[in-house]
Amino acid sequence: MKKIIAMFVLCAILFTVMAGMTGCSDKVVLNVYNWGEYIDESLIDKFEDETGLKVNYKTYDTNETLLAKLESGGGSYDVVFPSDYAIAEMIKLDLLQPINFNNVPNFQYIDDRFKNMDYDPDNLYSVPYFWGTIGILYNKDMVSDPVDTWDILWNEDYAGKILMKKDVRDAMGIALKKLGYSMNSTNDDELEEAKQILVEQKSLINGYYGDEIKDMIANGDAAMGVTYSGDFMDLYWDEEADYSYIGYGIPKEGTNLWFDAMVIPKNSEHKTEAEMFINFMLDPDNAFQNSNEVGYTTPNVVALQMIREDSPEVFELPAYWPDEDAVALSEVYIDLGEYKTIYNEIWMEVRIE
Repeated sequence: MKKIIAMFVLCAILFTVMAGMTGCSDKVVLNVYNWGEYIDESLIDKFEDETGLKVNYKTYDTNETLLAKLESGGGSYDVVFPSDYAIAEMIKLDLLQPINFNNVPNFQYIDDRFKNMDYDPDNLYSVPYFWGTIGILYNKDMVSDPVDTWDILWNEDYAGKILMKKDVRDAMGIALKKLGYSMNSTNDDELEEAKQILVEQKSLINGYYGDEIKDMIANGDAAMGVTYSGDFMDLYWDEEADYSYIGYGIPKEGTNLWFDAMVIPKNSEHKTEAEMFINFMLDPDNAFQNSNEVGYTTPNVVALQMIREDSPEVFELPAYWPDEDAVALSEVYIDLGEYKTIYNEIWMEVRIE
């Protein structure tokens, strides 16, 4: 009898272990692919705790990296965070799934002016995440001139102390804007002019970089660099160091006004769970925490009001809240169509010359 009971207990234990192992193997893993330093990662832990889901979180450095990955089928992702023009291209290439907004009730908190944008006019595929500008981050102790024009990036007084972004649209856009042209130009003569001044600039710059530009400026490794508005805000809100010597300028010629959003790739295997994640990020408390930690401006009206009450001074900063004149002179990148290849060819020629 004792042997029978012992065998029964052993079988029960084995059944429990095997059930647990099956449960672990069946646990949904949500693959999230985002820009570097672009989320408060404690929110990922919070999402996992609240939902019981697992998040596999990875990062990329440019929209082009993301597009190449999705076009090649080199990975199955459930939520990605492309910019405006990249979203338009993804829609055209049928790389995205329409979002079921019944599963995203927190979409109600998104400011109406960020809905039905040109890159997603019917608001079928994207949910706004952050928005901002591209500008010049600089060390006030190393820069004596006003940082209010793209021309300063060609100033020989700062030779070897200038950092440029390695993103093709940003580099070409800056050169085009400096010349007085559209950042979305498809005029061959204008593009050739932009190429020539980028080639001329190469002897003045320290190199082409990505996320590391912010730290290099903060550490005094360079005098100035092209970067996103949120990089300044990240330093501004840092409680562990004093970065009052860091400034951010939006050139008077105008700049890129960008919008990043959350989308669900066509090959996502967990669409409903992806919508859960998007809805979680839109919760006002989470959006407030995320904006405070990362530094970028939120399109969430409730979270934005929380920031206004908590830190009203940031609305005086061009990095967080660009004035109307700056916005009026700025442009949103659009899908270049066949000219995407031409931009890439020009960029390769700039880099190797």
